[in-house]
Amino acid sequence: MQSSSWRPEHSETLREQIVRGRSYGEAVQAINAKFGTAYTRSAAIGRGKRMGLAAPAPSESRAMLVPRSQNPTKKRMRKQSEHRAAELRPKPGLGPVEGAAEHPEPARLRCVGISPRLVSLLELQADECRYPYGGDKEGEAISFCGHPCDRGSSYCAAHFQLTRAPATEPERPAAPFVLRLVQAA
Repeated sequence: MQSSSWRPEHSETLREQIVRGRSYGEAVQAINAKFGTAYTRSAAIGRGKRMGLAAPAPSESRAMLVPRSQNPTKKRMRKQSEHRAAELRPKPGLGPVEGAAEHPEPARLRCVGISPRLVSLLELQADECRYPYGGDKEGEAISFCGHPCDRGSSYCAAHFQLTRAPATEPERPAAPFVLRLVQAA
């Protein structure tokens, strides 16, 4: 597919620049200077791939660049990361942490004593519970509870309670209070 934004003379100049051994960044700078365009290096790379141009061979000046693995800042950051990881590792001879289980127990799910009707989405009416069942395994269909909903809810009474966090007692009971109107200064 030919790009409509690259004119033929721009594409030909790109080909000439790459054949001369210039990088895509250098080639696009030359194209932009010659034609007054604003192509990016990424656009030049994409156009070069569509034209079937080979990537330019690395020049001597690019071979002089320091690889990232030898960058002193990166080395320092890697050492800090390794030091933090070593601090978090358990010390030899201390054994397992007391109270820690080999395999944590799965979370206990709250259940309700209701037998769902297992209605498909297409058969579900507007006033029926939308609590989903199934769909956990690959290819398993999802069905819904289908019992009558509570007013203002998408769920029946049992599933409404199931979807809410367990009720907790407040630290202190709420007391009545009086608001007093004051005049702003």
